[in-house]
Amino acid sequence: MGQWSGISDFFAMGGYAQYVWGAYGMVFFCFICEVFGLVRRRQKAAKELLMEARAHQAEEDL
Repeated sequence: MGQWSGISDFFAMGGYAQYVWGAYGMVFFCFICEVFGLVRRRQKAAKELLMEARAHQAEEDL
């Protein structure tokens, strides 16, 4: 496994595990937040488009 003698050494990261895995955790958290933000923005945009289409249709019906 490269420079590590076992899986526990890999996860220990030469004594820097809290920094390495903490950084991975923060990046993962940011990715998750970004995905949720994108989903919310997409839903909001779809709702606004639907409302505009309904308003336009109502104007045409008059």
